Amino acid sequence: MRVAVVGSTGTIGRPLVDELSQRHDAVGIARTAPRTSRNRVEWIAADATDAAAMHRALDGVDVVYHLVHSLGSSDFDALDRAAAAAVVGATAAGRTQQIVYLGGLGEGSADLSPHLRSRAETARILADGPVPVTTLRAAMIVGPGSAAFETILALVERLPVMVCPRWVSVETQPVALFDVVAALIGVCGKEATYGESFDLGGPEVMSYRKMMERVAHIRGKRPLLIEVPFLTPRLSSLWLYLVTPASVAVARPLVDGLRIPTVAHDDRIWELVGVQRTTFDEAIRAALLEHG
Repeated sequence: MRVAVVGSTGTIGRPLVDELSQRHDAVGIARTAPRTSRNRVEWIAADATDAAAMHRALDGVDVVYHLVHSLGSSDFDALDRAAAAAVVGATAAGRTQQIVYLGGLGEGSADLSPHLRSRAETARILADGPVPVTTLRAAMIVGPGSAAFETILALVERLPVMVCPRWVSVETQPVALFDVVAALIGVCGKEATYGESFDLGGPEVMSYRKMMERVAHIRGKRPLLIEVPFLTPRLSSLWLYLVTPASVAVARPLVDGLRIPTVAHDDRIWELVGVQRTTFDEAIRAALLEHG
C-alpha cells in the first residue's frame, strides 16, 4: 500500500514513517522535508493547511496518517481546522481508504482546555468526511521529543524542591512512544478499525506527582514536592517556562489540559494489534537512553 504521514517530522511522525517504510510505500509530508533519509521514504514538502498542496501530496495514497498539531502557534486552533479540512478535501477526491488520527485522552470531558478542544474538533472534521477514520487517543507519551515528557524530566532534573499546583494530583495513564507507534502501524488498512475510536493508555494509572517521583527515583534523585492550592493555570505555565525547555506558547495550553484526567476507558486496542504494553519504568529508561 501507499501510506502517507502528514506531520512526519515530529516526535511520533518520524519514527512512524520510518517503520512504515519497512512495510509499505511510505510518504512523509512536512512543511520542511529532510534532505536525506536512512530509510525508503518519499519526502514531500507541503503545508498541511494548503488544500492544493494536500491534493497533490495525497494523490494515489491508500492510507493517510494525520498527526498535524500546531501547538505553539498563537492561532493553533485555526491552523488545525484548516489542516484537517485540507486533508478531508484531498482524500475525498482520491482513492484513500482510511485516515488514521492521533488525538488525546480527555477529549470527551465537558471542561476542555483550548488545546484538547482543538484536538476534538480536528477529530470531528475528519470524521465528517467520506473516508473512514480510525481515531487513537493517547495520554502523555513517554519518549524523547514529547513536550510533556521533556517537561517532567526537566522539572525532576532542575528542581530539588518543587512547589506544585493542584494538577499534580490529577490521574493520567502514560504510554510509551514505541507502543503508540506500534498501535498506529497495527491499525493501518485494518478494516475492523474503520470508523472506530481507541484509547492508548499504558499499563499503569498514576498521578503526575507519582510520575515525577518515579522518574526521580530512576534518575537517583529525591526532590521534595509541596502541593499548594493557589497556582492558577497561567502561573503554572509561567512556572514551567522558567524551569523547563517549554516555551510559554507550548506550556500554557499544555498545563491547561493537565486539569483533566487522561485515563483509558478500555484496553481493546492492544489485543487487536498484538502489542504487549511497556511498563512506565521501562519506557522512562528507554527514553533516557535515547535522550542522552
